[in-house]
Amino acid sequence: MSSVVSAKGLGLTFKTNDGDVVALSDVNLDIEKGEFVSFIGPSGCGKTTFLRVIADLEQPTSGSISINGMTPEQARKSRAYGYVFQAPALFPWRTIEKNVALPLEIMGYSDTERRERIARTMELVNLSGFERKYPWQLSGGMQQRASIARALAFDADLLLMDEPFGALDEIVRDHLNSELLKLFARTKKTIAFVTHSIPEAVYLSTKIVVMSPRPGRVTDIIESPLPPGERPLEIREAPEFLAVAHRVREGLRAGHSYEEHV
Repeated sequence: MSSVVSAKGLGLTFKTNDGDVVALSDVNLDIEKGEFVSFIGPSGCGKTTFLRVIADLEQPTSGSISINGMTPEQARKSRAYGYVFQAPALFPWRTIEKNVALPLEIMGYSDTERRERIARTMELVNLSGFERKYPWQLSGGMQQRASIARALAFDADLLLMDEPFGALDEIVRDHLNSELLKLFARTKKTIAFVTHSIPEAVYLSTKIVVMSPRPGRVTDIIESPLPPGERPLEIREAPEFLAVAHRVREGLRAGHSYEEHV
């Protein structure tokens, strides 16, 4: 497998009026093609910051990072990734299909290709038939699926997802977790996914990255023993699932004890 994302000794320190804030410290990580990698840790541990570094929204202050062998800036300019934010961030005055079309319009796709890509991605996220609706006419879960469709529309190999289901209730979240795994199995995308939920991380991932409180460090990298691709929700009661969840919980606890002694 080839590395889609490769970070070596990555660090990021923010300058503030109250002094330096170390958001990331000595992060070494490879995300391979076709992996579903979840980042889990307490608030302020650098999960979202790491995604933003990949997306060239933040610049590291030490170490290096590459995306498909390119710098983050080169990856951004070549549209190497799609980004799904915590909130759907849909324009309320545009229909769902026009929201999904936005990156395609910016990138200069023809009307015919835009229509084809919109139809394909709307089907992928099970929103066919809702093209002419406006965001306010859809539920929160459907809006987030539209946001995923927009990120998939231009067919980037890498999908960055920053806690996209965190604001949804548990029933909707379970449903969208299942839908996301189906999408992952069908598209073969590489996914980097931020979450605060241990069950969500274990259920979705082929690899789980456990991070400590600030300064954000990688305290454990867990390769999932669960079968890749679609998984029934009932797998969350399986012994191997519970064993991984326990290891994640222990890793988070160890990270907090580190914080107490520095």
